[in-house]
Amino acid sequence: MNRVLNYIDAHLEQPLDGAELAEIANFSRFHFHRIFAAWMGETLGNYIRRRRLEKAALRLSCGSYETVLETALATGFNSGEAFARAFKLKFGCTPSDWRANTPHRAAALVAAIGQHPAEGESNPGQAFSNMNQTHETAFGDSVVSYRSAKDTAMNVRIIDLPRTRVAYQRLIGPYGPAIGEFWRGTMAPWMHSHGFSEGACFGIGYDDPSITPANKCRYDACVEVPADFVTSGQADIQTLPGGRYAVSSFKGKVENIADAWTRLIREWIPSNGLQCDDRPCFERFYAATAFNPQTGEFSCDICIPVKAL
Repeated sequence: MNRVLNYIDAHLEQPLDGAELAEIANFSRFHFHRIFAAWMGETLGNYIRRRRLEKAALRLSCGSYETVLETALATGFNSGEAFARAFKLKFGCTPSDWRANTPHRAAALVAAIGQHPAEGESNPGQAFSNMNQTHETAFGDSVVSYRSAKDTAMNVRIIDLPRTRVAYQRLIGPYGPAIGEFWRGTMAPWMHSHGFSEGACFGIGYDDPSITPANKCRYDACVEVPADFVTSGQADIQTLPGGRYAVSSFKGKVENIADAWTRLIREWIPSNGLQCDDRPCFERFYAATAFNPQTGEFSCDICIPVKAL
């Protein structure tokens, strides 16, 4: 079923056939729609429509200069009129108004983060805090200084990242403390049992929680695996696409990382003549060194796929 969700997200601009999706899931066509609805809590058609609108809302928010019609066509709508009607029904405003109000929504989100920081141990690095091996990242191209509203220093680099094969497990639900619990209780034990406790880890949050309902947000806990590794049962395999990324080295309290993400995507990227593209954003870290128990700081690379405006 995770492979079905991945396929849908990668082909939202195209017609999506239920029979083809059932084949990807290895379920019979007769049972697939019922199983999907039971698993996701919504019908297949409603899920596809919601994802198209959420993707469109994100594209409109991220500094893209494409027209509303171009956004509509890029997210699977046949006309600007149909897109505008569906968008207003879901978000309560027109696509143009949504784009114009992006700075206000971003400011409100940052303010809310400051007033309500994440509770508990929400960062995945704490799952591995008893390990003390050292690693270094391989990043090192041009650097642009940047400082977030939380006064946490970050360096933003525009660099090329390689394709990376990973094993992953997926959490569907609210971001925050549940992510740390998922790493500790589910992914870390799997990594240890398969000999990947010192590997490069990736946390992929597919959804913007200011757009997607909290109980529908998707998060993949990933670890890099070799080309010949075969998994079964609990974990699945995917390949993170390579290419051009804006990479910011974050080091600070975990409650500040959401603010860093927000300001990078909503402020730094468009102000530097860039926009996000459709590849996933992720946090990259090494399990052995991500969390410092003495300072309570979490270290990772925030990686955002970008292209020129």
